[in-house]
Amino acid sequence: MRTASGVGGGVGHAAGMEALMGRLLVALVACAAPATLAAEAWSEFRGPSGDGVSRERGLPVEWSETDGVAWKTPIAGKAWSSPVIADGVVWMTNATEDGTRLSAVAVAADSGRVIHDLTLFEPTEPAFCHDFNSHASCTPVLENHRLYAHFGSAGTACIDTDTGAVLWKQEELRCDHHRGPGSSPIIHGNLLIVPFDGFDVQYVAAMETQSGRVVWKRDRGIDYGSDDGDAKKAYGTGTVIEANGRPQVIIPSAGATIAYAPATGEEIWRVNHGGMNASARPLHGNGLVYLNTGAGGMKMLAVRPDGTGDVTGSGVAWTSPKGSGCRASQVLVGDRLFHIGNAGTATVLDAITGEAVWQKRLGGEFSSSPILADGRIYCPNQEGQTFVVSAAAPYEVIVTNTLDEGCMASPAAYDRALFLRTTGHLYKLVRRP
Repeated sequence: MRTASGVGGGVGHAAGMEALMGRLLVALVACAAPATLAAEAWSEFRGPSGDGVSRERGLPVEWSETDGVAWKTPIAGKAWSSPVIADGVVWMTNATEDGTRLSAVAVAADSGRVIHDLTLFEPTEPAFCHDFNSHASCTPVLENHRLYAHFGSAGTACIDTDTGAVLWKQEELRCDHHRGPGSSPIIHGNLLIVPFDGFDVQYVAAMETQSGRVVWKRDRGIDYGSDDGDAKKAYGTGTVIEANGRPQVIIPSAGATIAYAPATGEEIWRVNHGGMNASARPLHGNGLVYLNTGAGGMKMLAVRPDGTGDVTGSGVAWTSPKGSGCRASQVLVGDRLFHIGNAGTATVLDAITGEAVWQKRLGGEFSSSPILADGRIYCPNQEGQTFVVSAAAPYEVIVTNTLDEGCMASPAAYDRALFLRTTGHLYKLVRRP
């Protein structure tokens, strides 16, 4: 693996040789692969629309370690964040296992060559992180030639993707994650929005994308029903929707999900559903918002987003305990909701009524979220298998593909290829000739 030399994470290195080499490498990628630049960016956790749906066609269906692999690049360290891709470059956050180096890695999408390995933070006393988690589990977000890399309380950094220069850092927002961070940032307008649902404090913050300045910060104000900080933790990522002509950012937490006005952080509505460790990203469709409460609580529910205040009694359209788990996000396919539980049971619910219409045990443990593309749902597990399932009845498993390592990160689709980050490598998978 090629790594950038002399990178200390500071702004000062941008004018040096590293920045010059970064420009040259990005230019070479652009010249070598003009078709790639026209591809739709996979810009954030769960893709360009934040719902795991890709408009890509011609993606691979079958692959193995010896077939369908365009390239395979080793990525040292331990990090469960998902790849994001734009302008022919794959970006990932990364970390050493002990959390003493937090970084961003850029890989050329056409060749698998490492363009940048940028040190962003070097904590001298990293916070505790459970073995099941990593110090770099928050997926970054790309916009306008900038990468926003978030590591929870360890800090947030903005990178110029053309040069590799670090434009700003924000290290004032703190909480005790207790088991490690997991919430990914999102962008709305000129704001970078991310929750901090920790063991000790729970709040949502919005940072200015140009400077990292904190624009607003709102305490959750949730009655968790317990003094145990473990019951207050969550790993959710927000989703911005519009309902009744008003934008709202919906962010799950332990115990409740709250919708805020993105520009100010003012609370619009909340639903008290119980549960803890919520991590699934909300989905919006059919006039409803679909939520997963994580461990405990209502499990799966649909909420009408047109209310105000506490809508627990008035806004819940349905609840369902079927096939729920606390890690993977769901996929909405029209009026069907597809979900994979922690232990590998795939479930399809009627998205209007909440009734189960299909269920099948796939096998293995799942932390990765599935994606939908070209009528197929791709579901990687922790053991190295990716189940490709038809996205319409009778919901058959089309094929099971196996690699040497499993996935904690979710897949990305870009330019007719599937990018899988396993526990030790980044793969580019392409359709067989």
